[in-house]
Amino acid sequence: MRVLVWNEFIHEQRNAEVRAIYPDGIHQAIAAHLGAFDVRTATLQDEEHGLGADVLEGTDVLIWWGHLAHDRVDDNVVSRVHQRVLQGMGLIVLHSGHLSKIFTRLMGTTCNLRWREAEDRELVWCVSPEHPIAAGVPQPLELPLHEMYGEFFDIPAPDELVFVSNFSGGEVFRSGCCFQRGKGRIFYFSPGHETYPIYHRADVGQVLMNAVRWAANAHPSAVQTRTSPMSPTGWWRQESVGAP
Repeated sequence: MRVLVWNEFIHEQRNAEVRAIYPDGIHQAIAAHLGAFDVRTATLQDEEHGLGADVLEGTDVLIWWGHLAHDRVDDNVVSRVHQRVLQGMGLIVLHSGHLSKIFTRLMGTTCNLRWREAEDRELVWCVSPEHPIAAGVPQPLELPLHEMYGEFFDIPAPDELVFVSNFSGGEVFRSGCCFQRGKGRIFYFSPGHETYPIYHRADVGQVLMNAVRWAANAHPSAVQTRTSPMSPTGWWRQESVGAP
């Protein structure tokens, strides 16, 4: 299982509070939970943002964390990631990555939501206990201090809803959502604000490990989708007997 953890890696360099929580970067804290896999990391500052064609071809699941620099991600790189998802690469989008170019392109909506930074308590409730991503995750998963994300969350209806959250201010949020685009599986998970040690938690790490296994377990279709082939009359007779 080849996993690439991508992080724009800006907060940790600019903000001493964030640097104290994630001295090696959010990407390294996430990667520390994924030792069962072949894990690499990349950041915005890397050449091609660390997302070159060869790198993506060798990636089964891409994990994405971004916030301050969505607009600085090169559109050509976004198109490359988008194509790989359609071809079957899994994608896990975390927290403020809901406004990333890749997530909004895949969703086809604004992906806007309500938010508040006020040290809210968040309870993450599993509403699909048999889902593989929920395996071994506490019910509820309690985050004593976190940023509030609330509805309305402008996304398409998820194919599967795994988690919903409620906050001390009374808001609710669809915090764990599954989608399929082309042959690729996508999971959005909202916990992970940079000023809280969310990614040092074992229970959050369990969600991420489960999500990697789920996102990598796509079942490629036998239907031709990579190209739009010209099909002369009788093409199906040739393909049915294995002709090229």
